[in-house]
Amino acid sequence: MSTTTNDDGAGEACPVEAILPSWPPCTNDILRRATRHLGQLYDEAFAPTGLKSTQLVLMFQIARLTGDEGPTLQTVAAHVGVGVSALTYALRPLQRDGLVDLVPDLKDKRAKHAVLTALGRERLDEGIKLWSEANRRVETLLG
Repeated sequence: MSTTTNDDGAGEACPVEAILPSWPPCTNDILRRATRHLGQLYDEAFAPTGLKSTQLVLMFQIARLTGDEGPTLQTVAAHVGVGVSALTYALRPLQRDGLVDLVPDLKDKRAKHAVLTALGRERLDEGIKLWSEANRRVETLLG
């Protein structure tokens, strides 16, 4: 807390808000709050699948990028904009629930491929239907 001086010269505590000019709205703050609200809207829409929107996005990217072996973790991480260690952490619940398998690369044992299981594909199909409905709601709200 900063201090100001009274007319008699004695210092007294003064809240920062009282001495700073009125600040305009912060676009960064507004966008972060809007993003959180949108995330909550999608999370609520996906609740019947037991998935969060971030998990559904990961599964969608795995399905979209799937080749013969499934995409490498590096490929998925690059497409979702996270590091491989963060991706590995995010995939743990999907592995635990039997939705995604991590398969070692046949040529490079250091690399792993993400593959949707049959249950994962079913859950993704269900999530995509719910996403479509939620997305229409968001588009209606935003215009």
